[in-house]
Amino acid sequence: MLSKVLAKGLSITLLTVLFVPIGRAQDSWSWPEKPKNLQVFPKDWPGSRLQPLMIGFTRALGVRCSYCHKGEEGKPLSTYDFPSDDNPNKNRAREMLRMLDDINQHLKNIQFSGDQRVNMWCNTCHRGRPRPMTLEEELGEQYRTKGVEPALDYYAELKQKYYGRGPYDFGENSLNAFGYQVLEKDPAAAVEVFRLNAAEFPQSGNVWDSLAEAYMKSGNLQKAEEYYQKSLARDANNQNAKDMLAKIQGSRGK
Repeated sequence: MLSKVLAKGLSITLLTVLFVPIGRAQDSWSWPEKPKNLQVFPKDWPGSRLQPLMIGFTRALGVRCSYCHKGEEGKPLSTYDFPSDDNPNKNRAREMLRMLDDINQHLKNIQFSGDQRVNMWCNTCHRGRPRPMTLEEELGEQYRTKGVEPALDYYAELKQKYYGRGPYDFGENSLNAFGYQVLEKDPAAAVEVFRLNAAEFPQSGNVWDSLAEAYMKSGNLQKAEEYYQKSLARDANNQNAKDMLAKIQGSRGK
């Protein structure tokens, strides 16, 4: 069961910070006086106590009611079967709440370094996303299931939606790390990733170094030399670029 401390904190925080008005499609539905099938929250909680929490969860994860409950998106809430456990995300959410409670209980054992103790909330990790993954992990999943081009298209979608909001690190290191994931399997595909990173961060010596490496592993020594030179032009202390250029020039001498 959710601890009283966490339950109280969630209720107050989500009510005051995350509350949003219920849409017109929900006008014919009202929160039940006695909700059914409560397993994490106290069983005697009324619907009015659940309302700010449920609305807060949708905001923290950037989802709608149908993400966890049995119901069809766009249909009135009166058609939903809220007590049902058919949607597997409902039990995932329960376990996440239990985990959240455990973390906050454990945090009490840690002497805090600021003027107040740090608390964990759903939004701490999710920040408007159903699955709290790094940008590198998101792109890696897209690549494994769909390929490199859909992964790069997804990067553009995520950047348009989340840039400046904090859920993802859109700095050069995320694309660079993803590029090295791809490089292990497909150097030619990795070239496309590193080319995008170079276009995003043209003043970085490291992105050109990575692009040169991908070209070298794909067998294009001319392009590799060109981009190692570009890397050195931006970072004269890049010893790797110097070593690789010497290696390329040495292979030509042979």
